[in-house]
Amino acid sequence: MTSPLEIAANVLMTVSILLAGRNNIHSWWIGMLGSALFALLFYQVNLYADVLLQLFFIVTCVIGWVQWRRGAAGKPLPITRVGWRSLAWIVPAGVAAVALYGLLLHTFTNAYAPFIDSAVLVFSIIAQLLLMSRRIETWGFWLLVNTVAVPLYYSRGLHLTAVLYAAYWINALVSWYWWRLQARRTAATPAIAP
Repeated sequence: MTSPLEIAANVLMTVSILLAGRNNIHSWWIGMLGSALFALLFYQVNLYADVLLQLFFIVTCVIGWVQWRRGAAGKPLPITRVGWRSLAWIVPAGVAAVALYGLLLHTFTNAYAPFIDSAVLVFSIIAQLLLMSRRIETWGFWLLVNTVAVPLYYSRGLHLTAVLYAAYWINALVSWYWWRLQARRTAATPAIAP
């Protein structure tokens, strides 16, 4: 049976994720609330890497909110791309971090699926950092995270969460398209001289 905590966490995070995909600043404070509820939920089912991830999300939601409000030199923070050189070190570093943190969880805790849980943690951190700086590639990392998270959460009896993460997978595809479109429109708009 789905708990009220799981329902509330999912409702808040769904709103936050949909707003992020639409490039809306209110995504951040709603995400803080949803992350706090998810931290409690994941603790109850021994997904400790996910608890740590939710605490990370709370902190980065505050930072993301400030960054998006400040913008870039008085203008909205633009949607940009991550270069291939950056991705060439980000991905292997992420894989190494998954292996290391998974090993720590496996050795020192009773964590369920420590390496899979660590993959959700590490690649969510990467995706969140890219989201904070409005990088288009954030959505590719969210696709990876959602692909791994759906069977993990389902296996722990978090069926509603698993279904919503499957929906987040679709949202990531749509948001990736939407952000690319917005970035092209912004690049095509001539700058107005002061």
